[in-house]
Amino acid sequence: MLKSNTFNLQPRQLSDQMIAASRQVWLASLGAAVVTRDWAQKEASAKLKTFVREGTAVESRAIRFVGDQFEAQVTRANTMWKQTRSVVETTVKQAADTTVAIAQQVLPKTLPLTAIAIPGFTKPAKPVAKSAKPAVKRAKKAAVATKSRVTKKAGRATKKAA
Repeated sequence: MLKSNTFNLQPRQLSDQMIAASRQVWLASLGAAVVTRDWAQKEASAKLKTFVREGTAVESRAIRFVGDQFEAQVTRANTMWKQTRSVVETTVKQAADTTVAIAQQVLPKTLPLTAIAIPGFTKPAKPVAKSAKPAVKRAKKAAVATKSRVTKKAGRATKKAA
């Protein structure tokens, strides 16, 4: 035998119960709003001040922690940079020393002179005279030499004529 489930539904009664339930929910929310307002006016300010004070303390500790971590990382990075620089300098110096040693062994002691022009390379400039006195002395000697040559030529010419 089958059991039959039958509800004795009366539409009017059901709609009245639904309206009553929704009214109870509405009244409960109004009551909650009033209780919350009263709580916020009386007790919440003290709680809120406590929350703000605790939040400020946590924030300052967090900022201090992050600052300490950042400072430690910067110090570590500087140390690594110094070590890297030292290693690179040492390596380059060793490579340069090795290259010089090999060049000294392989290349002859004196290299032949070449007349090839190397771009960007010029002969060193001659040193500039310290004063005009040596130039004046040279000019006087040249004048005396020229005068004596002229005198000798004239003497030879007169001897030939005689």
